Amino acid sequence: EAVRRVLLLGEGNFSFAASLCGAAGTHVVATCYESEEEVCGRGRAAESIRRLREAGAEVVFSVDCTKLKDYFLPEEREFDCIYFNFPHCGRKAGVVKNRELLARFFHSSAEVLTEEGEVHVALCNGQGGTPADQPRREWHNSWQIVAVAAGAGFILSNVHPFKAETIHGYKCTGYRSQDKSFCIEGALNHIFTRSTPLPYFKPMICEIELESRKVSFQVPQILVDKINRGFLELNSNHPVRTVKEKLTAELNQAFPLQNIDCCLSLLHQGHLNDVCHSNIFWIILSPEESPSTEEMSNGVANAVLFSHVDFCKDTDENGWVNVQEGCHISKQYYLRPSLLPYAQAIIQRGAFLPGTLHVLSGPVFRKCLISPYSMPVFHEVVFVCAVNRGTENSCIQMLVNSIKTSIHSLHQTLSGSKLNINVQEATSFETTELNDFAAFESQLSEIQYFICMEIDTSGCCEKGSCVGIIRTELVGSELVVVSASLNLDLLTMLICGISDWRMLWTSDTRFRCQFPRGKLRLFKSFSLYPPSYVHDVSFWVPDGKQFDEVAFHTIARQVSGETVVSIQLIDSFQQSETGQKSLCYRLTFQSCDKALSRQEVAEMQLLFRKEIKQRLRVALR
Repeated sequence: EAVRRVLLLGEGNFSFAASLCGAAGTHVVATCYESEEEVCGRGRAAESIRRLREAGAEVVFSVDCTKLKDYFLPEEREFDCIYFNFPHCGRKAGVVKNRELLARFFHSSAEVLTEEGEVHVALCNGQGGTPADQPRREWHNSWQIVAVAAGAGFILSNVHPFKAETIHGYKCTGYRSQDKSFCIEGALNHIFTRSTPLPYFKPMICEIELESRKVSFQVPQILVDKINRGFLELNSNHPVRTVKEKLTAELNQAFPLQNIDCCLSLLHQGHLNDVCHSNIFWIILSPEESPSTEEMSNGVANAVLFSHVDFCKDTDENGWVNVQEGCHISKQYYLRPSLLPYAQAIIQRGAFLPGTLHVLSGPVFRKCLISPYSMPVFHEVVFVCAVNRGTENSCIQMLVNSIKTSIHSLHQTLSGSKLNINVQEATSFETTELNDFAAFESQLSEIQYFICMEIDTSGCCEKGSCVGIIRTELVGSELVVVSASLNLDLLTMLICGISDWRMLWTSDTRFRCQFPRGKLRLFKSFSLYPPSYVHDVSFWVPDGKQFDEVAFHTIARQVSGETVVSIQLIDSFQQSETGQKSLCYRLTFQSCDKALSRQEVAEMQLLFRKEIKQRLRVALR
């Protein structure tokens, strides 16, 4: 079994190190900033150092925590855990100097820590600046430890009280072992781990079959890490798949089921009635592109290359998209925003078995405003059943009961909080009460009922979230088709206590490992109290142009890699003389799973300003 290597920094009298040195399978390297002569003349330090050496530990003096790799050979730089208890610049050093110390320490630690290693930093009450501090200091008056650590690629994965009384033989000293010790009542131990790096996505080409041809298209940049993730495939242990499987198993108790997922294309062509075109990810035919020699040799002579267009000027009466200046005009294609058209196509072809519940599922794509529950991509499941006219109400009741039973069952196994599932008639809702999922579905076709979940807890869930809708449609004179559409991602978030939709798409293995195959659990975040950064941007809107807020949010998603969590309009005015309109927005940046530094956000903000000026033709102020 591998020996766990532990590095201790800034030891005062080495009593903390001595308390660890007897642990089985652990090799301790204890260090301090002072020389051996300075340390050994104080208190019980000499005794602790003797115990450490007898136990086989290493003791190293005059170690600068900001230059750790200088003290160890390359083969000795792999530590599994680094402890730094009560760091301090000394005397009356202010918060800024101590932040600088921590920043340099974290960068230095990154050079000697294993990939799976931990950094433990104990701070006095209030210093860290996180909500775990009670009372909590104002942010500007704290050491801002999560933001400082993020600069070196670390996230806060755990925080708990530093209980000195439970550490055998431990005695806290002050700065450089001075007689006056630190006040450690209410002190906290902060545990940091490495973050996966922020992604920098290259353009991606996706190949699919469309109308019996092999075609390729460039994936919109904000979807590059979300296309073809396979969350719903048979070998997936993603919680979204587990929710879908448990949902369909319950429905199979009431209906015979038939899965028809295999034939669903990612691309649609043609009009979408009443759907706002700014909510669609457009893919247009690029006539100037032709198959390469390699494609020809691979039998893709009929391949057509598509490219993504974020912002179209208008669409003519024939459904052709007129793109920005310099682009060609083509037939319109778009990433599917819903699975409903597939269900409707099945109905129109008559390719259904009356009384059988047909199941369609897969990711759908919609441009939307930024919020914790607004998703540019999510997994939808649609249940479709044709019944004799006059029996549709009975079918709806069976469908609703099965869905409610399944959701209740999933929730009860995970949480003791109270869950209410309400099915409400669409006519009882105001448009302003609908979340993005329900509002978009309302544009597609008439809705009879909304399925809403409300979890009675102080946790992360949005109160009264609409997770599904039910429609009915008359086919001929004898049959009525009942369909239910559910947002699987939102349902999974509410059931598993996941507060941010972005976490479902994280590449960090610490998410997936919480959900063993076929099992659901309450999610425990591995990135606590992530730092947030605020930037404002103001600009003049072009004369005579309506400002496209969805496009504005989409650019923010793209340039930030989905790290913008909030966009608020904080000021708006119009010049009486010229009629020109000025807008000022506040952007809040925060990552739910990765380290995000102040410098990285500043670069994103500069790029954002450049992109909105170029794409939206605004005049920056």
